[in-house]
Amino acid sequence: METFDIIVVGSGPGGYVAAIRAAQLGFKVAVVERESLGGICLNWGCIPTKALLKSAQVFDYIQHAESYGIQVADAKVDFDNIIKRSRNVANGMSGGVKFLMKKNKITVINGHARLVTANKIEVVNDKQERSEYRSSHIILATGARSRQLPNLKQDGEKIIGYREAMTLKQQPKTMVVVGAGAIGVEFAYFYNSIGTAVTIIEYAPRIVPAEDPDISKELGRNYKKAGIKVHTQSTVTEVDTSGEKCMVTFLDPKGKTQQIECDVVLSAVGYTPNIEDIGLEAVGVKTDGRTVLVDEFYRTNVKGVYAIGDIIKGPALAHVASAEGIICVEHIKGDNPEPLNYDNIPACTYCQPEIASVGFTEAKAKEAGYDIKVGKFPFSASGKASAAGHKQGFVKVIFDAKYGEFLGAHMIGANVTEMIAEVVAARKLETTGHEIIKSVHPHPTMSEAVMEAAAAAYGEVIHL
Repeated sequence: METFDIIVVGSGPGGYVAAIRAAQLGFKVAVVERESLGGICLNWGCIPTKALLKSAQVFDYIQHAESYGIQVADAKVDFDNIIKRSRNVANGMSGGVKFLMKKNKITVINGHARLVTANKIEVVNDKQERSEYRSSHIILATGARSRQLPNLKQDGEKIIGYREAMTLKQQPKTMVVVGAGAIGVEFAYFYNSIGTAVTIIEYAPRIVPAEDPDISKELGRNYKKAGIKVHTQSTVTEVDTSGEKCMVTFLDPKGKTQQIECDVVLSAVGYTPNIEDIGLEAVGVKTDGRTVLVDEFYRTNVKGVYAIGDIIKGPALAHVASAEGIICVEHIKGDNPEPLNYDNIPACTYCQPEIASVGFTEAKAKEAGYDIKVGKFPFSASGKASAAGHKQGFVKVIFDAKYGEFLGAHMIGANVTEMIAEVVAARKLETTGHEIIKSVHPHPTMSEAVMEAAAAAYGEVIHL
């Protein structure tokens, strides 16, 4: 039986990053993966969806090329090649992880792993062959899957999840997206941009309900302008797939029954952590029924067993899982890492316009008892945004009025997912509003909007 210092179960952005950091720290490391290296993020999530969204954005540019002084004739969507490009990007990234495993001398074990004891796992490969491995430390990073609702059972054809949405054999003419979180609004943008008639049905009072209400309103306006139909405060009660098309029945905000016919229904109602059949019960690892319970260094109640990523409480985001994995192995090494500050985690949604946020919303800051200053700068007043033809959206910043603490930022617009890191770093460094104002930002850039929004909060804004 081969023995390792650390075995990581799962090779997503939590697992493979943890494994690489562990190898850098001198541990003998193995990773167990039952599908493809890179996990859901690289193969079926973060990366291939962004490839699809880029294709949609390019087509959108072509459709509006005339506004840039360029004539383009007869541009058409090649759906098969859009899907093919996305898969090629994902395969390339997965190959990159394979290279990193080899470079860092990490053993890759293919198969499904289960805990046998606190320091032993059993792996069953696709040939049903069984093998066992020992390790002083076992890190569970098994990720999550698309959530299934009783009245929205995915069949992979007419009612689909995110995987099928990335690999459909033909483009649907009509689609209903159930759920308006990040996954829902991203796919709604993609399919609408390439010509599918899209309707969103959301249970909450607004789309992207986790975001600041001002962000939701702005995205709603943009989606309406793009021709996406949105029904909020609405509940899907049934989807009839017995006919050639799907008949979606839902209750509107007044409780009245409505129906929509479509080719495909995309279920985007969240995720379910993969905690079943990995041996938690066999070794007595505690859960709350949905997630594994851990401390600030990702130790479970069983010595030598750890958990990171989507199977523990916290934001189900790739960059969070990566940070957790690094902290976990550095703590095992004894390097005394700082626990992760979950109040300073950026969230990004890659629809168009993009959304990025971190920290308190305006409402949450008030609920927390802060006396606040709020600044807002629209991209319609940005020279770079005007030149780029992307004037929609804004940057909104929130400061503590007493000390100038940077409480939060909320952005919607072109490329704002590339801008939010400035705020994350500023909050980490306890930067104040005045320090942001006095930090010279390059002109013309979209990032100037952060400085201008901060200046607006203090009554010093120049370009409004």
